[in-house]
Amino acid sequence: MNSEPKHVAIILDGNRRFAKKLMLEPWKGHEYGKEKVEELLNYAKGLGIKEMTFYALSSDNIKNRPRIELGFIYKLFREFFRDMDLDKIQRNKTRVKFIGQLDLLPEDLRKQLLQLEEDTKDNDEFIVNFAIAYGGREEIVEAVKKILKNKVKEEDIDHKLIEENLYMDSQPDLIIRTGGEKRTSNFLPWQSSYSEWMFLDKMWPEFEKEDLIECIEDFKKRKRNFGG
Repeated sequence: MNSEPKHVAIILDGNRRFAKKLMLEPWKGHEYGKEKVEELLNYAKGLGIKEMTFYALSSDNIKNRPRIELGFIYKLFREFFRDMDLDKIQRNKTRVKFIGQLDLLPEDLRKQLLQLEEDTKDNDEFIVNFAIAYGGREEIVEAVKKILKNKVKEEDIDHKLIEENLYMDSQPDLIIRTGGEKRTSNFLPWQSSYSEWMFLDKMWPEFEKEDLIECIEDFKKRKRNFGG
């Protein structure tokens, strides 16, 4: 039997399909999705979770989504992170981190995210990672480039060194994907090597506290195998 997962990651899938179901413009679903992230952050720590990672926007999304939709998503990001209660974040000793190719974002948004990261860097009781402009293969490529740039000897390259050069070296115990799809979509390919995965049919805006509790209970019943 497992204890509660300390690090939970979520692929926030199904926003657009949820909006279509309500006969709204597809990107309006991201607004409902933003509210759901806010809700979850209010109760996740109370469930014993120490770290959360949200897959909010992939680098492939930036290349392939319509500009009007991306503009709406960037607007939601600006509002979401602007409206975060910084005093509450500091009181709760929450650290906010961003992983991804942030240089793909509009400059003002990139600066906003980096400032929030800087403001919370010394907090250590609860960590929230947002994967924005993120791609797992791209993360590994960037890590290899850093290692080559530092002219590391071949015999000195090991798992630990690669992890130190990734956007994030923490490894999720549990990864949840909403939206009914059963694929990993280039999310944390290195860090998820031994993660437990759960795929839910519910769209992300439909996700409730009870769903997270159910996933945690399922996780606790599983026997984890770390390659043995």
